[in-house]
Amino acid sequence: MTEEKDKPTKSKAKKEATPKVSTGAWWKSTLNLFPKKKPKSSAKNQEKPEKKEKKEKKEKQKKQEPLQNETAAATAVPEAAAPETAAPEKNGPAPDSDNPQPAAKRPSRPSRSRGRRPRRTTEKDDTAKKTESDAKARDKGKAKQAPRKKAADASAAGTEEVPGRKTKRGEHLVSKLLINAEEPEECRIALVENGRLESFHVAGVTRERTKNNIYKGRIVSVEANLQAAFVEIGTDRNGFLPFDEIHPEYYRQDVDDRVRKLIEQQEWKKLKIENVIQRGQEVLVQVVKEVTGNKGANMTTYLSIPGRYLILMPGSDSAGISRKINGDDRRHSLREMMNGFNIPEGIGYIVRTASSDITKTALQKDLQYLLRLWEEIKKKGQEMNTPALIYKDQDIVVRFLRDHFVPEIEEILVDTQESFDQVQQFVSLLPATKARKIRVKLYRGDRPLFNHHNVEEQIESIYQPQVQLPSGGSIVIDPTEALVAIDVNSGRTSKDHNFDQTIFLANMEAAAELARQLRLRDLGGLIVVDFIDMRNSKHIREVEKQVKASMKRDKAKVDISRISRFGLMQISRQKMGAPIEKGSYKMCEYCQGRGVVKSVETLALYYLRRIQTGITRQKVKRVECSLPHEVAQYLLNKKRVELTELEAKHNAKVDIIIKSDMKPGDNRIDFQE
Repeated sequence: MTEEKDKPTKSKAKKEATPKVSTGAWWKSTLNLFPKKKPKSSAKNQEKPEKKEKKEKKEKQKKQEPLQNETAAATAVPEAAAPETAAPEKNGPAPDSDNPQPAAKRPSRPSRSRGRRPRRTTEKDDTAKKTESDAKARDKGKAKQAPRKKAADASAAGTEEVPGRKTKRGEHLVSKLLINAEEPEECRIALVENGRLESFHVAGVTRERTKNNIYKGRIVSVEANLQAAFVEIGTDRNGFLPFDEIHPEYYRQDVDDRVRKLIEQQEWKKLKIENVIQRGQEVLVQVVKEVTGNKGANMTTYLSIPGRYLILMPGSDSAGISRKINGDDRRHSLREMMNGFNIPEGIGYIVRTASSDITKTALQKDLQYLLRLWEEIKKKGQEMNTPALIYKDQDIVVRFLRDHFVPEIEEILVDTQESFDQVQQFVSLLPATKARKIRVKLYRGDRPLFNHHNVEEQIESIYQPQVQLPSGGSIVIDPTEALVAIDVNSGRTSKDHNFDQTIFLANMEAAAELARQLRLRDLGGLIVVDFIDMRNSKHIREVEKQVKASMKRDKAKVDISRISRFGLMQISRQKMGAPIEKGSYKMCEYCQGRGVVKSVETLALYYLRRIQTGITRQKVKRVECSLPHEVAQYLLNKKRVELTELEAKHNAKVDIIIKSDMKPGDNRIDFQE
């Protein structure tokens, strides 16, 4: 009886101790950084049902070994349905992504306890029985079906057969990472698989990357209509901070009773930004999306610091594991590792996909590094004046290895000693089994690295609107202001006798190639694909499957629709940054991005009409026209009679001056009285 009475008093004391209205500077305070106390009772309750589940699984496996070996993938319980998938709270990003950017939803208050409720064994048994019965039904259906397609046979043989890519069965896929950092103005990284470019990243001095950088800024404007604020961070443009991305700890203290009650009840949707945020506030913000066009950078106050194996989220208490890590046992062991570490209160985390087979020591080293980095960021935020850059993301070589390195890479070639040392340091942090398989070489050849591996021509094709397909067809990519239009052309494929089959082949090749081109060009937003019309519904479903399978390699979040009756497919792809073309190309000074310029005849007649209109004014004695070379010659040679008549009629003189240095659209016409 005494124990039951003591519990509510402790909870009441905690509620009274927690402030109901925030201070507006959570990152300056050390109150939320006490070491966590792990609840012992919850840990004990977790172990018992899980041991029972393992015993029951072993008994079922002995009875039904053949069935379970064949349908292991089909009978696995989905991770999304399992209660132990540590989906984050509203104040953190989704655990199914390695993207270190936080979610765009306002959080609930960080929870104090990290204990998990034990799962019920009865529910587990019911789901297991259902999945086993479904697997039996599928096995019966498989026996009646025809043999699998070529793609399935290729995957069973250990190879990946992609339309438009000639790979033999049993052929080994060689992945190489090429790092070209010889010139200080530009650093380029290319991932090549069997000589084919699969990923390309470039960083130059002309466009400095700001994504993931953390700034100490000042709110200079609060827009009630947009429900957002503009933050001065010391760059050319102010950052855009939506209300959903503002941490509740930044809310003002001098709020009225109604707003205070809404904050206590966590009624975030009923709050207005003008009631809780004011101009002049200092905030710690992180860039989520870089500057694009006339728009400033999108920012958030939910910070996330990415490491190789973890993403640290200060100001949050959520914990998650990437859904790409398969296996309940491995997920459980990772969760136990993290629970064993001394993580300060008020700091959340996400275990990244790279931790699928990592050791506890490596995971702890990464956590300690991120915690030290956060202490440095917090210290700079308290000392530096606003606006200031607090934390800058790592350079392109380290960033690519951290976010995009995969175990399939067998060889890394670099052409500078500095990059070679960075790669060596990264490889030394990998597990010993993986580090032995990776060969790091310093390239010293006479030819440039990319030319030696025939990559330069493939890079140049990224900037071309048309991409050829192996069977003779092509796809045309046309980025616009609102969306990206992709048109599939049949080309020579339609000349064969079997029309339906050749059209299906062209669409399958286009489905694989467009996914690759979207990755290489880093195109995002709404993408509309116009496939060649297909009559066979089975072919339509196969093309849809091919698009989804090809987009699985993409790090960006993708949403794909079905092919409509007009042959259109809609793809929504997350914008990871500005398109790669923006950093290497600039707008044409002649056409201003239109792609066409006026002809010489059209320009000459346009200027002639301007002269005729201006000379009719009173007291105009002389017209001086400075025009480009070709336009001026056309007027002097083809329109000399019209100019002479104009001079005689209005008693004025028209001088055509040739300016060879003028652009086609430039002109200067002066009417002198």
